[in-house]
Amino acid sequence: MMAERIKEKETQIPESANISLLNCIDLSSPDVQSSVSLLKQACLDSGFFYLINHGIGEEFMDEVFYQSKRFFNLPMEEKMKLLKNEKTRGYTPLFDENLDPANQIHGDYKEGYYIGIEAFEDQSDAQKPFYGSNRWPSEDILPGWRKTMEKYHQGALEVARSVSRLIALALGLDFNFFDQPEMLENPIASLRLLHYDGQTSDPANGIFGAGAHSDYGLVTLLATDDNYGLQICKDKDAKPQIWEYIPPLKGAFIVNLGDMLERWSNCFFRSTLHRVLGNGQERYSIAFFVEPSHDCIVECLPTCQSEKNPPKFLPIKCEDYLLQKYKDTHADLSSYK
Repeated sequence: MMAERIKEKETQIPESANISLLNCIDLSSPDVQSSVSLLKQACLDSGFFYLINHGIGEEFMDEVFYQSKRFFNLPMEEKMKLLKNEKTRGYTPLFDENLDPANQIHGDYKEGYYIGIEAFEDQSDAQKPFYGSNRWPSEDILPGWRKTMEKYHQGALEVARSVSRLIALALGLDFNFFDQPEMLENPIASLRLLHYDGQTSDPANGIFGAGAHSDYGLVTLLATDDNYGLQICKDKDAKPQIWEYIPPLKGAFIVNLGDMLERWSNCFFRSTLHRVLGNGQERYSIAFFVEPSHDCIVECLPTCQSEKNPPKFLPIKCEDYLLQKYKDTHADLSSYK
């Protein structure tokens, strides 16, 4: 059934294109060991896998996509009123990000909208770089929009916590390792709505929907519409690089590991290069990025080091790591003033 659903849309891509068929993890499966085994294989191979039966129903997922389109269909002057702030909340126009400056002639051909966590146990948390108030469209303009996005954010975070428990078991840790207070009990979790216009990418001339990059944090949950575009490169050092399309799968999350987990696992698990190529059709996706709390120290896990395989990275504070990553890839806010 899954193969049939994937096959339906392959007319969107060149016949010579490579297709990557990912492992599929069923979050409702009672056979936890089998799920952990499939996940571990995927994390060693590409760091990407499908997640199905995750608890967020297709009907609600469709509603979130509908609300996302409503926002991006607003006049530009309305969207620019909600331009992202210094806390990285709000609207990001075309070219805001340049994820692969060595190969892109300008930024990504996508616009986006960031939504983060607003509830704080300690008010001092609100002053930290990646915590703060969200920017919301007026209820008069988009009634019900905020409620839908807050509900989705909460649901996606619970899914991410469930995935982190499988990852912990795959790394030989206690299943609740990532549930610790300094990790995912008070995480940095960002929902990002994305819209790619109908532009056709031209990699040879530096034009991409999203340039080649790996994600920064622990894990990313990606929901997509049924248009192709996402590609991965399993070996970033290959000459030439080989890119494979990830087929969209209705109702599933495409989950990928971030740089922080690769660092934590001493490169045992993979954070893989990926990019988006436009094919002349509009494309929508919804990314949910999960990182530990600001103060979490990311250092080599005890199960991922030995005398023959010592830690490859120095410990680093999560906040410092993320601030540098965002600074490297986002346009200066002053350029929009």
